[in-house]
Amino acid sequence: MPPLATHLFDYHLPERLIAQTPATRRDASQLLVVNRALHSVSHHVFTDLPDFLSPGDTLIRNNASVLPARLRAVRPSGGQVECFLLRPVEGETVWRCLIKPGKRLPVGATFAHETGEFTGEILAKESDGSALVKLDTRNQEPITAVANRLGSVPLPPYIRRSDETLRATDLARYQTVYANPSRQVAVAAPTAGLHFTPELLSKLSTQGVTTAEVTLHVGLGTFRPITTDTVDAHDIHRELYEMPAKTQLCLGRPNGRRIAVGTTTVRTIEHFLRQPSPTPGKEYFDEADIYIYPPSLFQGVDALITNFHQPRSTLLCLVSAFITPGSTEGITWLKEIYAEAITREYRFFSYGDAMLIL
Repeated sequence: MPPLATHLFDYHLPERLIAQTPATRRDASQLLVVNRALHSVSHHVFTDLPDFLSPGDTLIRNNASVLPARLRAVRPSGGQVECFLLRPVEGETVWRCLIKPGKRLPVGATFAHETGEFTGEILAKESDGSALVKLDTRNQEPITAVANRLGSVPLPPYIRRSDETLRATDLARYQTVYANPSRQVAVAAPTAGLHFTPELLSKLSTQGVTTAEVTLHVGLGTFRPITTDTVDAHDIHRELYEMPAKTQLCLGRPNGRRIAVGTTTVRTIEHFLRQPSPTPGKEYFDEADIYIYPPSLFQGVDALITNFHQPRSTLLCLVSAFITPGSTEGITWLKEIYAEAITREYRFFSYGDAMLIL
């Protein structure tokens, strides 16, 4: 088949529907349910999720925790600097970061937090716009500990914050209730999981729905739009992941439906199942570079919980493929579904409402 034109994944979204704050209660968000077998759509709230799940089903979720990765500092001249922690390169000392204003800070430039909590020196500039930064902290404390005290939540660019008044809200709500503090490896939240509450998870467990974990180190590439004329020409982002032995077993011998919570979970599962057989009983580590778009097929996901995604995004491509596996018909159907969601004033993107695809 010919390459898919990127404009097929475009749609108009009124700016007022881009959620700037989370719902009052996590599970009070709207839930649009797509039944692929019946080719139907229905409208609910997220607390209705148990009505659509059955005993033996497994929710597979990304337990990555979000690091408050935006650190503010000043140059010796007094100029303001933002240091965005992406991932460690050498222990806790050298990190790959995004620096603002990047063009004004050459190799060798230094900056420091106003209280002296940390200092930074730019060691190298990378072709992708990032920089290698040597970070030193007071009392040799890990920079992640400093970030948890002083850092701002790395909200996506379409969520606007003019000051720090909502920092406490964002720290609490741009994080799933099941995020593993020892897996603080994400610079973007696996947002489909933001709708779950402990009470809802308890109800699902009582109902016989089980859970399984993966850890995908969510990176900023998830927000990068497709700028090429065709979808296949886009250079897909890469993200590290960890696949526990227990989850591997669940994928291979499911008791019911394997329900992925979020596109990050789908990427992890589908990449893993395309690799040579791992050692039984051993946790598996790899880097997901899988690019899922129509007419892709799926090996390990039977249903999907996801949010509403940006136009011309790789996530929209993935959901279009999932809604009609092995076909390109999902592109048109998903745009029709999105149009209905817009008419009904659903809230979009990270802090927005949810969709369940059965």
